[in-house]
Amino acid sequence: MHVILRTLLTLLRARRRPALSPWEPGSLTLRALPTDVDLALHINNGQYFSLFDLGRYDLMARAGVWSRMRALGWTPVVQSEQITFRRAVTLMRRFTVHTRMLGFDERCLFFEQRVVVDGEICVRAQIAARLLGPDGPVSREEILAELAALGHEQPEDVDVSEELRSWRAAAALPSTRRPAPHRW
Repeated sequence: MHVILRTLLTLLRARRRPALSPWEPGSLTLRALPTDVDLALHINNGQYFSLFDLGRYDLMARAGVWSRMRALGWTPVVQSEQITFRRAVTLMRRFTVHTRMLGFDERCLFFEQRVVVDGEICVRAQIAARLLGPDGPVSREEILAELAALGHEQPEDVDVSEELRSWRAAAALPSTRRPAPHRW
């Protein structure tokens, strides 16, 4: 809940920022606020995922995809995330979230996101997401068709690397239609 105002502000500001294709990298400059940091006064490791949400919202809004998804009743959900830390971002420090849509596997849409300070990568994450519609998961073909209808040309190759496919498959939990009992 603590990032809801930042999310709304990001979506409102995106309307005034230059339009992008969803295939172009986007960037969003932020500051490490007191609500972002932990006792060490650097951004909490879990908070990065909320900040990365802002980067994806900004990119999708600037590409016109956010409003189209909402009109269709599609909701984005994260299926898997992996993150690597290199350098801490401290309280009140300005940083930029860079977001790039990488492509698809058979189930998910993938993004790479980075936190950059003074031209240096501090944090990098890969995110596998899905879109859920009123009738369940939205297919890759439906997503690509909507992007084309919005005037976004599809790159030649929208398939992600085998490395990303393997990571997502290895990290996945069983479908919600199958049991996933808790045992150590």
